Amino acid sequence: MSDRVFSLAWLGVCALVFYQMWGLSVPIAYEPVGPKAFPILLAILMAICCVSMMVSPDPEVRWPEPAFLGKGAVLLGALFAFGYFFEIVGYPLAAAAMSVVVSRLFGGSWLSTILTALCIGVLGYLIFDRVLEVTLPLGQLWR
Repeated sequence: MSDRVFSLAWLGVCALVFYQMWGLSVPIAYEPVGPKAFPILLAILMAICCVSMMVSPDPEVRWPEPAFLGKGAVLLGALFAFGYFFEIVGYPLAAAAMSVVVSRLFGGSWLSTILTALCIGVLGYLIFDRVLEVTLPLGQLWR
């Protein structure tokens, strides 16, 4: 039953992603298929997996432990905070802060957490902005 409940909820997410991406229009397209092809393809593949889980669910019912649900809520909060603060504080700081939360959530030591956060924030920005030429914001605080 838990597989079917999860599949039905996730199928709704797939439908929402598909609907949102179908209506996406970009004024300048650099490639023939445009930026909406990848999210639409992923939504379709996830929907196929959801239907598969509905048709043949796991016979043993397993609901997640409350501690696991709490970690999931913190993870979702970190992702939403990253999306909200991305332009305000900039990619390097937002990505580093999110990676600190996620790393500590999964039991990372403080040393590995700080090193990972610095690498993701600084190197991630430099690779995307300088090498791949994907413009990332430095944030409104630094202007």
